[in-house]
Amino acid sequence: MKQTKIIATMGPASSSPEMIEKLIIAGVNVFRMNFSHGTHEFHAANIATIRKIADKLSMPVAIMGDLQGPKIRVSKFENNQVTLDNNAKIILDTAYTELGNADIVGVDYKELSHDVNSGDTLLLDDGKITFTVQKVEGTKVHCLVAQGGVLKSNKGINKLGGGLTAPALTDKDLQDILFIAEQKLDYVAVSFPKEASDMVFARRKLVEAGSTAQIIAKMERTEAVFKNLDAIVQASDGVMVARGDLAVEVGEALVPGLQKKLVKTCRKMHKISIVATQMLESMIENPVATRAEVSDIANAVLDGTDAVMLSAETASGLFPLQAVETMARVCEEAEKMTDSEMNVSFMNERFANTQQTIAMSALFSAYHMKAKAIVALTRTGATARWMSRVISGVPIYAVTDSYEALRSMALYRGVYPFFMKTNSTEVHQHVREACDYLKLQHILESGDTVIATMGENIAKVGSTNTLKVVQI
Repeated sequence: MKQTKIIATMGPASSSPEMIEKLIIAGVNVFRMNFSHGTHEFHAANIATIRKIADKLSMPVAIMGDLQGPKIRVSKFENNQVTLDNNAKIILDTAYTELGNADIVGVDYKELSHDVNSGDTLLLDDGKITFTVQKVEGTKVHCLVAQGGVLKSNKGINKLGGGLTAPALTDKDLQDILFIAEQKLDYVAVSFPKEASDMVFARRKLVEAGSTAQIIAKMERTEAVFKNLDAIVQASDGVMVARGDLAVEVGEALVPGLQKKLVKTCRKMHKISIVATQMLESMIENPVATRAEVSDIANAVLDGTDAVMLSAETASGLFPLQAVETMARVCEEAEKMTDSEMNVSFMNERFANTQQTIAMSALFSAYHMKAKAIVALTRTGATARWMSRVISGVPIYAVTDSYEALRSMALYRGVYPFFMKTNSTEVHQHVREACDYLKLQHILESGDTVIATMGENIAKVGSTNTLKVVQI
């Protein structure tokens, strides 16, 4: 079984029950609901279908809601597009409400004229078109077209080097958070955070709405990666390397290095990491990946990311199933090449709590005893998450009686969650039941040695304090 998890974005190409089932069987661990597109009714129907099919297959699948955030866009053009020549002049006007043309177009971000100055570079449509700001007059931003082309309605605007002051959460995002809480989603991705306070605010709004979802910071702003990286990671449960907007803001040449830095930082700070955007872009229209795409996925796996993500490939592409199958194959082959020597740098860490101490002790013991596996009895998934931060080559089978924990652990690298109810009040009997259950799943065999972790008080959440060597 692959260790690295796959996130697939839902859309018209992947929303039928038949396709959802095929994608889960092919290796999808998390489905992403992109709130930049689709209605709540569309997403609710997909959520219900995913959960029904996951239950049918007895396979844990998490669901992530991805907030749109302050996507800054030009308004609509006459005929839905305009052709801009190099060295032409155009005005971006935050007060303009008519259909745009080659001379002027409205912008839905009202603070643009306050956030830019003469000499700034604006990148439109993911950097395909470039403007240089000449001057700002009131609501009007006068620009020179440095790189022209066809600009379509509602395309995004980025400022090279960052500096746009738009808040991370919009009114739409706050409404989507209420929907996320109502639907009990497992993860929420927050778009365009600039600093840790954006993530703290998002978490507070989720808690107020009654959600227990974990929050993922999408790293796509210059300020986030160069000024506030550690603080944002610490305030989040994980990060997504959102390479599309990030590349536009910082320049594409910096993205590979930043990706490696972000994944490494997440592992060091015991957080989840996701690598996203254009991983199999060619498979939107072709059934076979390019060699460069295969290498891209493999490098992310070798770097230690928890998950790799598909966007348009599964949302609207012609070959969603083939894209997932390709990604799964590449992950499995890359994992075979991963250095299985345990990184013992954690031995010098000061552990945060008893759970982490037991988790790290289990990894060390399993590695040196050449145990078949680690069996983590968990109510919240926290112990399994601590273990997943160290790549040891030892599979972690997390057994829980909480559906919430079951789904959340679907995103942790190297963790295989299983649901098992128990009536046992005696901890060692509980361990034996879990091992017997895994034998029935043909995962463990008689004679195997495993390292088991559990809490002496089975009913108490967060009580993991015991490690046991078990001979099956």
